[in-house]
Amino acid sequence: MDREDDASPVASGVEGLDYVLRGGYAKFRSHLVEGRPGSGKTTIGLQFLIEGARNGETCLYITLSESRRELLSVAIRHGWDLNGIEILELVPPELSLDPSQLQTLVHSSDLELGETVQSALAEIERIKPDRVVFDSLSEIRLLSQGSLRYRRQVLALKSFFLLNNATVLLLDDLTAEHDDLNLHSISHGVIRMEQLSPTYGGERRRLRVIKMRGVQIRGGFHDFAIRAGGVVVFPRLVASEHELGAHGTPATSKSSLDALIGGGLDRGTSTLLMGPSGIGKSSIASTYAHAALARGERVLVLLFDETKRIFLARAAGLGLDFARYANDGSLLLEQIDPAELSPGELSTRIQSGVEQSQVRMVVIDSLTGYLNAMSEEQHLLLQMHEILTYLNQKGVVTILLLANHGLIGHMAAPVDMTYLCDGIMLLRFFESGGRLRRAISVVKKRVGPHEDTIREFKISGTGVTAGVPLEEFRGILTGVPFFEGKQSDLLKDKAS
Repeated sequence: MDREDDASPVASGVEGLDYVLRGGYAKFRSHLVEGRPGSGKTTIGLQFLIEGARNGETCLYITLSESRRELLSVAIRHGWDLNGIEILELVPPELSLDPSQLQTLVHSSDLELGETVQSALAEIERIKPDRVVFDSLSEIRLLSQGSLRYRRQVLALKSFFLLNNATVLLLDDLTAEHDDLNLHSISHGVIRMEQLSPTYGGERRRLRVIKMRGVQIRGGFHDFAIRAGGVVVFPRLVASEHELGAHGTPATSKSSLDALIGGGLDRGTSTLLMGPSGIGKSSIASTYAHAALARGERVLVLLFDETKRIFLARAAGLGLDFARYANDGSLLLEQIDPAELSPGELSTRIQSGVEQSQVRMVVIDSLTGYLNAMSEEQHLLLQMHEILTYLNQKGVVTILLLANHGLIGHMAAPVDMTYLCDGIMLLRFFESGGRLRRAISVVKKRVGPHEDTIREFKISGTGVTAGVPLEEFRGILTGVPFFEGKQSDLLKDKAS
């Protein structure tokens, strides 16, 4: 055995997990994968062996808890082929239905444990596997009938695997009254898998690498999902680990809105559009997105609050043809279900759009829907901070939409995102001449100058149009704007 090859990374076969482990499992070492029933341990174990078989390695699955028939059924549902993987199904004699195997002269657990372990060791010596999955340690725990004997038995297994140069996953379903933390000290690596059940929506799964000797793992919780094809891990986004991207010239909307924002949205900045529902936030974001597409850029739009059909129909009503850009792949239009999406998967989708599809503009419509996908506001802010920092480093223009609570009168934002964003556009309804009108102003822009005026804007079949700066305004910041100027200063309808 080559010393340099000892404990070198071994691919896990799980998308995203190797990134968390910085290469994979440690070669010729035993790793503990623990989690409650249903958390995905068997799936992650099978993927580990399938990856090995694909590379021409000898693989062995030792099962004490699931039958060969059940394992093959799991493989069929995931579309896997287990050819090349040896399956050793161990049934202790005391647990069989053969009357000749029953005995009462000595304590049954003594024979069961010894015969079970010896059967496993004999099979390992026979086929000399490169990869082994032992499922599960809970059966060994029950047969040991004592923590000391259990620890010694697991330690003996670990030493045997090490002598035979096997890379091993030991699965444990944590069915004991107390978690056996003493196994952590004898394992080279420990991965904890968890399944959470929110009050509404699908279950959420996450994992944490508690320990991996000699490796600076990417710590913290990482969301994952079990889908057809196996487990997919969504590593937690850490913006500082990614290289800087190109920036370039500002992104314009080719409308009168550019004058208000100081010539356009600067590359590598985020802009927040705040206002009540129906004010026109999505229309303004669509205007900038369409202009980016017309320049030949790729745009990612994440829809939380409306369907793709409604988005395309509303844009068409503004004279914006998004359908052809969606068909040619330059517009990545994704409809998000907050009840089914984990925050980690959302950040992975955004990162994939930037890294693989070369997206230059991201629109999140809206943060209110994103807030519903997160259980705690503090976590929302921390993750959004990482997402925005990452997008800014990559030179991506980010447009965020946030609906205020309430439609008229005093309004408040459901979450304070203002300090995270580089620019803020404030949109408000106001009444004048017996009609409901819209006002827009830029209250913040970190990069470059911007107008400090208030303009009226109108949404029509030709798009979004902003009027001249209006001076006779009061109450725009309190949420109850009132225009005291001349009607001639306001935008006219075509009909008039």
